Amino acid sequence: MQKPRPFFNSSPPKPAEQTENKKTAKALTSSESEPDSLSVESSSEEAYPKNHMRTENHKQTPPLECFPQSPLELTGTDYDKDKQKTGLIQKIFGLFDRGRKRKEKKPQEENCQPITVDQIKELIKSQHFYEASQYLIVMQKESNNDLDSSNDEETLGNLAEIEVLLKVLHEKVFNIIQSSVIIASKEPELLNNAVKAVITWLEEEEKERSIHSHFKTWKEEWRDAIQKSVEEQMKASPAVDNKNLSTIASTFLQMGKTMKMDMITVVQHIKHHYPEDFQVCNTYAKFYHRYFSSQMAMFADSELSKEDNYLLLNWVHNLYPQDIKNNSDLIKELDEASLGNLLPLEQVKQLEQTYLTDEVDFIRSCLEKCLKIEVKSWTQEAEPRILDNYYHSELSIDAIKAISEVQKCAKNITPEVGHQMSALLLTELLTFLQSYRRNLEKFIRDNQQNKYFEAIIIANINNFENFRTHTEKNTDSADSDVKTNIFSILEDIQATGFNVLLEPLFQESKTLLRNFNERRRASCSDPMDEIIACMDARVRVFKMLKNPHRQVIMERIHLFLVQKYIERLMWRKTTLKSPEKQNQLSELIRSHASILYTFCTENGSNATWLESALPSLAEIIRLQDPDAIKIEVCALISRYPDIKKKHLYAILNIKPLSSANIKSIMSMLKIHEDATLP
Repeated sequence: MQKPRPFFNSSPPKPAEQTENKKTAKALTSSESEPDSLSVESSSEEAYPKNHMRTENHKQTPPLECFPQSPLELTGTDYDKDKQKTGLIQKIFGLFDRGRKRKEKKPQEENCQPITVDQIKELIKSQHFYEASQYLIVMQKESNNDLDSSNDEETLGNLAEIEVLLKVLHEKVFNIIQSSVIIASKEPELLNNAVKAVITWLEEEEKERSIHSHFKTWKEEWRDAIQKSVEEQMKASPAVDNKNLSTIASTFLQMGKTMKMDMITVVQHIKHHYPEDFQVCNTYAKFYHRYFSSQMAMFADSELSKEDNYLLLNWVHNLYPQDIKNNSDLIKELDEASLGNLLPLEQVKQLEQTYLTDEVDFIRSCLEKCLKIEVKSWTQEAEPRILDNYYHSELSIDAIKAISEVQKCAKNITPEVGHQMSALLLTELLTFLQSYRRNLEKFIRDNQQNKYFEAIIIANINNFENFRTHTEKNTDSADSDVKTNIFSILEDIQATGFNVLLEPLFQESKTLLRNFNERRRASCSDPMDEIIACMDARVRVFKMLKNPHRQVIMERIHLFLVQKYIERLMWRKTTLKSPEKQNQLSELIRSHASILYTFCTENGSNATWLESALPSLAEIIRLQDPDAIKIEVCALISRYPDIKKKHLYAILNIKPLSSANIKSIMSMLKIHEDATLP
């Protein structure tokens, strides 16, 4: 029968007490105690055969009445009250009592009973890992010392049982470490006890490197436990299944939230349990980052949808650095961890290029669809929609909205990606407008009999300003060539539309102006009344044009009428010899000029520079004094530098002037040409 082997009869010392009570510890290991130890050991060998440490099958130990510092009420088994301590236990007594400030012990205190295997198991079971670690470390040291002196069966048995207990303790402690994020705020004392156990064993590892060399070091096991904890947390299914998100989107949303909240827990509830040199936040952060980065790389190497590609880029450039790394609770700790980017730069650039290509293809398809819908609506014999009293087309709104949304998303990734996207989208807009022009020109050729032909043209002209404004806002000097080409196409389309609208009006007004000739000048104002009546009927539809297009088209009408009026005035070389007839013609021209100007400006023309053209000619016709005529001609030439010699000669021909006077007046043109004018 083997001898039962108790462990300890007192709690291990606090480190701070060891130095202070060194003399007391020496007293316990003096020569006076050694003979007793030897005699106890000798008598024990006769009473009990050698065996391993006491297990749950040896139920002989009484309650530990002199174990006041135990963290729980240790319950042992019945034990022979007359059993005395072996030499090993005496040494343990000396180690445990060394750091304790003692008064003189009473006789009954010398009979304190040792702690047993079952009681250490109970410590571990009740999650007092730190206390159990202290006992195991001391016993392990003593057993190793005995093994050095005597490789007997008893010592080997002790070491075997220590290893069994150590494995159980190891498993329990690292289960707690692995659950740190989950329990930290709810069970801080339990976490603290497990951390203290880890620290205790790490300190022993520093002192004696070979304590349990067949295991990984406790620091390695600690890191492994944290890594497993991080991976379990990051792999967890989303708390809420969002069917509106793709699998990748849900995965990264879950990982992002998990890392953020778990790291906040580490900073607020876990960090303070560890010594500073553990760098616990740094360790957690790097494991979370490593897992996040590995998942990101795996998805980046797969075939991604356009939306998921954007999502990855957004996580790399914005969500991860801004919402996680720059979180107010984490920024200090994560800065110290120097986590870096989620993906290598080369892989990021590849994702960006794929993103740009996919978005350009999408916009091209979207614009083609918008134009197809618009062209189809032209042939349906339906009046265009009226919005805010103008003919309306959705084409520019739909096209610009699609472009702007893509451009905005690109800018949200990075300004550089946004700039690249802007240039690509402008090129696509140019291609789209070229196609738009071709389709509109085809419609004009084939559908002039359409009941709503003019209304459809006006609705399309109303689109142009939106395209122009968008282009102006989204170009810089590097895109100047594309911008110029876009503006050129818009002007071509606008000119085509204006020509279609104005051609019938101009043809009709030309016919009416033919009646205004030398035979009716002095007596008839009916042609102007007819012209205004005709124009009024025509320009009503132009009120459905938005500015500045309405203003532009009315200025063209205004200029056309003034030019054609002057042409008819100079049509034939007829001289009015009578000053009275010259005066009548002058008054008629002034009257017509006033009618034309009022009509055009009331309908939107802003060509105020045309106001004085006809009155100046009327004044030249009215004046009789050559010098006065010369002054008025100078004023006319100053206002309208494009006047030619033939124009002035035709006007002067109305008056019976001498050749010398005409030559003198005509010399004003030469003076004007030689002058430096703004």
